[in-house]
Amino acid sequence: MVKYWCCMKYLVLRNGVKIPQLGFGTYKANDKGEGVEVIKTALKVGYRLLDTAQVYANEEMVGQAIKESGVPREELFVVTKLRFRNHDDPIPKLEESFKKLGLDYIDLVLIHWPYGNYYHAYKVLEDYYKQGRIKAIGVSNFEPSRLIDLVNNCEIPPMVNQIEANIYAQRWEEQKWYDKYGCAIMAYAPLGHGVLPEIQEEPKLVEIAKNHSKTPAQIAIKFVLQRNMIAIPKSSNAGRIAQNFDLFDFELSEEEFNEIVKLDKKYPIIGRPEDPLIVEKMYAKNE
Repeated sequence: MVKYWCCMKYLVLRNGVKIPQLGFGTYKANDKGEGVEVIKTALKVGYRLLDTAQVYANEEMVGQAIKESGVPREELFVVTKLRFRNHDDPIPKLEESFKKLGLDYIDLVLIHWPYGNYYHAYKVLEDYYKQGRIKAIGVSNFEPSRLIDLVNNCEIPPMVNQIEANIYAQRWEEQKWYDKYGCAIMAYAPLGHGVLPEIQEEPKLVEIAKNHSKTPAQIAIKFVLQRNMIAIPKSSNAGRIAQNFDLFDFELSEEEFNEIVKLDKKYPIIGRPEDPLIVEKMYAKNE
């Protein structure tokens, strides 16, 4: 059943900006013909938050989908991320993002990874924020120590940290710190990285899903939402895109929620910026 954007729940960021709690991720959606239609399908279903990044090489595609969708700009919340290779001279690349997206303002821009000269890049984001061209600023893949250091060396504290968070990497300890500093969590990979079959077959999720006439994937995303996180699942399948949005007609009970907490493996798959192997890989592949 198709749902519409009016049923969406919102969080309020530290600067008062409202952000949809459920968004649509576009990572790996870079086939222009197919990708545009996938994003338009998501917008038709009811998604209003679109998450992209410079390194995804699909900002132009996202912009085209927005234009063709006919959805009023004021209904949309568009997120992009500054590539760490652009930290030394971010302004030309930010202007390029505006042009590719076809937008006069961007709702949220994040520092994608805490590598390179991200202090300088964040200062530039602060300037854009003051000008009103970016409505909210933040970071991605920042561990609490990096976030605290940035907060103490910037004028405008990050409003969002986009990190990997799902039933296997629940990030409870990190969330305590982000909450303390008023930084909302945007959970990427809420269904895991290529482990959707594992999540679909997780016995406890299967059991809870039956209680609500939902799928295990829907339960996994709902768990993230009930923690007051923002979730950005992605899919290219129209049926799953609609399913992933159909989350606002039920709540997990306290008992169900606590059973899912027990599934935590306490280790993200890719969102580990302090891991030297990941850092080495990121620079070797130019992100």
